[in-house]
Order: sequence, then C-alpha cells, then structure tokens
Amino acid sequence: MLDELREEEIVDKVGGRFKLSTLIQKRMVALNAGARPMIDLDTNDKMEIVIQEIIQDKIYLDTELNVQIAAGGLEGGPDELDFRDL
Repeated sequence: MLDELREEEIVDKVGGRFKLSTLIQKRMVALNAGARPMIDLDTNDKMEIVIQEIIQDKIYLDTELNVQIAAGGLEGGPDELDFRDL
C-alpha cells in the first residue's frame, strides 16, 4: 500500500474515503484507456501516478462525482475533460 493512502490528508482533500476511492477508480480507468498522466513521474505504476495527481491538485471529483482536470492541469490542452462515459 502506498504511504500516501495511510494519511488522512488525501482523504480530507477529496472529501472522504468514498470519494477518494471513486476518484482513484475513475482515473485508473482513464489511464488504462490511454489518457496521459497530468504529472511527470518516473514510474509506470498507475496507482502512484493517480495518487500524485490528487496530491498535486491536478484532478478532482465534481459535484456529480465526475473526474475533472484542474485548470492548468494540461499545458496547452483543455482545462477540463469529460470522463462521464468511462
């Protein structure tokens, strides 16, 4: 288990364990489907990438529990991506 998941800070950042689990799951689906990581991390571990994206405020869940890319998350790309079909 990643050390970051043991900390309450990441749980509080997204609004609870359910939301954290949902965000991780949906983002993992997107990465497995070919989405590019929002961070530059020297690893192929998708779980570690997702956790770092959350910690660095690159992704979040909106009020309808859809994954959103934070403004400035993609250089030269769109501010938000729609992951509702995942």
